[in-house]
Amino acid sequence: MRCSLVVLFTLAVLGCQIPASRVDGQAAVEPSVAVEDVDIATWQARMQAGTLSSHDLTAAYLARIEAIDRKGPALNSIITTNPDALTEAAALDAERRAGKLRGPLHGIPVLLKDNIDARPMATTAGSLALIDNVPASDAFLVRRLREAGAVILGKTNLSQWANFRSSRAISGWSSVGGQTRNPYVLDRNPCGSSSGTGTAIAASLAAVGVGTETDGSIICPSAVAGLVGIKPTVGAVSRNGIVPIAISQDTAGPMARSVADAAALLTVLAAPDGTDPASGAHPGVIDFAAHLKVDGLRGARIGVLRQSMGLHPDVDAAMEASIAALKAAGAIVVVAEIATTGQWDAAEMQVLL
Repeated sequence: MRCSLVVLFTLAVLGCQIPASRVDGQAAVEPSVAVEDVDIATWQARMQAGTLSSHDLTAAYLARIEAIDRKGPALNSIITTNPDALTEAAALDAERRAGKLRGPLHGIPVLLKDNIDARPMATTAGSLALIDNVPASDAFLVRRLREAGAVILGKTNLSQWANFRSSRAISGWSSVGGQTRNPYVLDRNPCGSSSGTGTAIAASLAAVGVGTETDGSIICPSAVAGLVGIKPTVGAVSRNGIVPIAISQDTAGPMARSVADAAALLTVLAAPDGTDPASGAHPGVIDFAAHLKVDGLRGARIGVLRQSMGLHPDVDAAMEASIAALKAAGAIVVVAEIATTGQWDAAEMQVLL
């Protein structure tokens, strides 16, 4: 299981049931729903069978946030929860009972990095300067999520200003949210800048989450937290309603515990937006989940940048094991050599500025 040892310890102390609590002004009823490491397909099957409601699932996640993010190991991955989450979930339950299903995300709680606009919550980018910055409307991708039936559960902590604050900035710290903790080893780096989303999803504080990336801010915290993170091509996901850094590199993307969940989320996130200049050549909505194949790596050419290896024997060993797994799955692994290695930081600074 991907549950953190600290999370398991806390739950053992608290007992089998998480006590009733209140998160950001809304009641989080005592749940009987075990939420650890459950995928979207399983939640949907249970809700469709009538053994679970979106309301109860949302309440269970809210209670878990209170128990291990606010208290217990205090993962500190959530800046705020949506005060309307339970109401939204109940409305989606009513739609399901009436036979209306919006899609695979119907009734599924989703967390957003706190540089993405989602009413009625403020969008702070982790900065006290934006503490009261309540947007006039949802980001384009949030509208897509709501239309698909997702429950916006809350906003996650991040490296302040998505890490573009200082060359000495620490990953996962913001003046609004404090220090996000690594869900597996509390005093280790959670990576960033989508630190809160990575920690929260690894700790099963929501089904899936959305991060943003300019350079590594989805894939690095996903790697550290044992998640599937995808940085889509710039323009595949609308950038409207997201606090920007570099217009040529910014994008939002899914962070999930499985490839299938990441694909289901990306299917909703990726859609043409006529008001985003990068969306001009968008191919339209693609069902990424429909293209998943068990042997999907067979024949794929994958480059390995060995120039980045040789710094730590344990990391190198894990990398070699991953390369062996790719080969066993039928991939063609080739050594990639990039002549400009070592020059990237200076070049990127020009883009960011």
